[in-house]
Amino acid sequence: MEQAQTLVEVKTLKKHFTVGRQKILKAVDGVSFTIREGETLGLVGESGCGKSTLGRTIIGIYPPTDGEIVFHGKNLTTLNTKAKRIAREKMQMIFQDPYASLNPRMTVADIIAEGWDIRRMYKGGERARKIIELLKLVGLNDEHVNRFPHEFSGGQRQRIGIARALSMNPKFIICDEPISALDVSIQAQVMNLLISLQQQLGLTYLFIAHDLRMVKHISDHIAVMYLGHIVEYAGSWEMYNQPQHPYTRALFSAIPVPDPEVERQRKQILLTGDVPSPINPKPGCRFAPRCPQVMDTCQTEAPQLQEIQAGHFVACHWCQREITQS
Repeated sequence: MEQAQTLVEVKTLKKHFTVGRQKILKAVDGVSFTIREGETLGLVGESGCGKSTLGRTIIGIYPPTDGEIVFHGKNLTTLNTKAKRIAREKMQMIFQDPYASLNPRMTVADIIAEGWDIRRMYKGGERARKIIELLKLVGLNDEHVNRFPHEFSGGQRQRIGIARALSMNPKFIICDEPISALDVSIQAQVMNLLISLQQQLGLTYLFIAHDLRMVKHISDHIAVMYLGHIVEYAGSWEMYNQPQHPYTRALFSAIPVPDPEVERQRKQILLTGDVPSPINPKPGCRFAPRCPQVMDTCQTEAPQLQEIQAGHFVACHWCQREITQS
């Protein structure tokens, strides 16, 4: 079977914010990964680790401080404004909060067609027909066209947000915690909708989340992020069954198991220490203050992502030493 082509490639991407006069907040600090066409990369990590900032930098909401974003073979960071806008039409985003991401003064029809209206793409009957097609595609109907966001539930609002993202016929969608603000009973429905749309339309996803069970359900590959760095990257099965980085092991040990017998015998890894500040971070590994396997090297030298097995990358001095000695 022929391997899918790379659609998105992020190379040593950085996004820094100036805080005060001389302080620099390194929200994203040298992140690299690739996503092939039709696949999903799950991006996980604690709140504040830089996941959403990374997604917003890729999509263009934030300008990158450094690094490259290559989409369909084009380096978006070097294109002029017009070329960049055209390229980014095929990149869309589904936001976390369906209550805040929809304009309360616009009808559903105008929300979905906003991108078309700006570009003067469709008018009259064709515009109305395409809006209804998108609503039906996400599980809504034509009765919803002229209603306002406040008339819908959270799950319905997120479906409207998905329809808006699909309106420009994108190839790549960044899903920024799209189910975290929804009731548990609705989360599975929205997840199944995203999976179904991916299969129907050949979409490629960057799925940002903190719910590790949902990430496992949808992802082909998983990247674990900690304080602006990718600390581990692997296929979904391998990441869940053979995590290597101490942070990944602690993170995944917190996933509850539905079997009471297994849950009682399972040992959760509890991390000690405080999360370091991303403002002017100290040299060395950023996980070192909390790491149970910390070594002297970790305090002075930042580990680089290295391939320890085929397709499995880890940024950890201890892991790399263990692999070398085994």
